[in-house]
Amino acid sequence: MKTSKTLAVLTALACCLGAGAHTAWAQESDHDHSAHHVADAQQLKLNHGKKWETDANLHLGMERIRDALAAGGKMSARQYLALAQNVNEQISFIAQNCRLDKQTDAMLHLVLADLVAGADAIYASGDEHSMHHGAEKISNALKDYGIYFEHPGWHDAVASHGRDGEVSSSHAMH
Repeated sequence: MKTSKTLAVLTALACCLGAGAHTAWAQESDHDHSAHHVADAQQLKLNHGKKWETDANLHLGMERIRDALAAGGKMSARQYLALAQNVNEQISFIAQNCRLDKQTDAMLHLVLADLVAGADAIYASGDEHSMHHGAEKISNALKDYGIYFEHPGWHDAVASHGRDGEVSSSHAMH
């Protein structure tokens, strides 16, 4: 079940998906998001062949999401819901504390939108099999983050989900 905090985070991040919540995200994160309208039509790309620069607060939030996913083992519905809640809490933390330039921020929003989509898929589903697909979306967003963003020592949780819902994690260094 979605909490009011989860709804607030999802609403705040909806600017990645449409202009309607642009103001809410800008107010929550306290930085200019005019570049996001351009990012809506873009795909992730490198910054002239290099990874996008990041800051310590982004590192912390993304590491917390990665670590929550990397717990591994057979995930129950409760564990999937805890993962989705963690994703939403960390995105809120990132929004309030991360300070990036406009272009980097626009690229980051593409990754954050995928994280939100994964958490939303977990919340929207009624069974563990569907929740598993939400966790896969989160895992893929973390992989993209490692490919496109500079984060010293980053390793993403490469979670492979079996048919029985078991998550086995390995770590890939980038």
